[in-house]
Amino acid sequence: MDARVITVVGIGADGWDGLAEESREALRSAEVLFGNQRQLDLVPGEYRERVAWPSPLLPALPGLIERYEGRAIAVLASGDPMFHGIGSTLAGMLGADRLRVLPHPSSASLACARLGWPLDRVDVLSIVGRPASTLNAVIAPGRRLIVLGAGREAPIIVAAVLSGRGFGPSRMTVLADLGAESETFAHGVASQWTEPAASALAVVAVECLPGPDADPLPRVAGLPDEAFEHDGQITKREVRAVTLSRLGPLPGELLWDVGAGSGSVAIEWARAHPSCEAIAVEDGPERAKRIGRNAEVLGVPGVRVVEGRAPDALDGLPTPDAVFIGGGLTVPGLLDRCWDALRPGGRLVANAVTLESEARLVELRRTHGGELVRVGVERAAPLGGFTGWRPAMPVTVWSTRKDTL
Repeated sequence: MDARVITVVGIGADGWDGLAEESREALRSAEVLFGNQRQLDLVPGEYRERVAWPSPLLPALPGLIERYEGRAIAVLASGDPMFHGIGSTLAGMLGADRLRVLPHPSSASLACARLGWPLDRVDVLSIVGRPASTLNAVIAPGRRLIVLGAGREAPIIVAAVLSGRGFGPSRMTVLADLGAESETFAHGVASQWTEPAASALAVVAVECLPGPDADPLPRVAGLPDEAFEHDGQITKREVRAVTLSRLGPLPGELLWDVGAGSGSVAIEWARAHPSCEAIAVEDGPERAKRIGRNAEVLGVPGVRVVEGRAPDALDGLPTPDAVFIGGGLTVPGLLDRCWDALRPGGRLVANAVTLESEARLVELRRTHGGELVRVGVERAAPLGGFTGWRPAMPVTVWSTRKDTL
């Protein structure tokens, strides 16, 4: 083995017997073998050194690799190392040229094979080291989910999330020790599920079925205002949809939502794609807590909440791909700070309701270019014994790109 290249070997619950010969030979040739204790116990034979992963792993990983530099290292991973596995972590840390990856079928592939589900039509999520509320973003009528969980309690956790969203009738199958002689299946519905998995090596397959109290939410921008807990400080549904269309979230991009209020724009940005990230900046302590609760309920608990007053609260934040300013346009230095932080080609959108803020947007358009749009919304409401139109306050939306200067 090339001592500079780390070999990452996927191994299943079937252990050594389930490995291809190439994987077995890679393990025989290793001088140092890394993995968790369960994985290490699956490999027969003597090695000069076996190293069980410490906990927590990620902070210790760079030092471990450095300590054994120059020796032939093999790393054991569960199933496919590049599917929610240690292989992805090592590739990000060391670069792909330092790795030789020998995958095993993933637990998701094995589960779909057992169930007869097309893998390309299934949403696969991991709640290993992640909040279970992440499931809230993908629960929808008729969807099939494969949930990777840590520990035997995973089915109970998944069932609770489903029931909490009104999807208690959803059918669940818990598949444990896939590929091993001890492989087991358990079936039931979410609202009645109380049993842990037969093994910690289990995945939960879900067929989402709504109950009468379910309120499915789409992934497109413009969720109902009632989907958010708020105190009135919220970008209203129709204006929010226009705002997000101007922000244009793309996979992997980061948004700053400055003066976030209820966090509705940041949350809908994060819901646009699993890799989208958002930072909600809010100086009101109660509102900041409320943003966190909204993010949990709507399935994007990764939305970061920064409590503090902009522009000072923006110091040290990672470079945004887009910035939304929902309030505070007249705060000295705020716009300049956001503009300077925005990456080249990034988008900036600001909304105004008052004449003073609107005048500021007109001024900004002169200096920074872009587009001004006024959004007016009228809603039908009782008018005596009849129905009439009740207008909401119009909102002026300014949008621009940094590269338009």
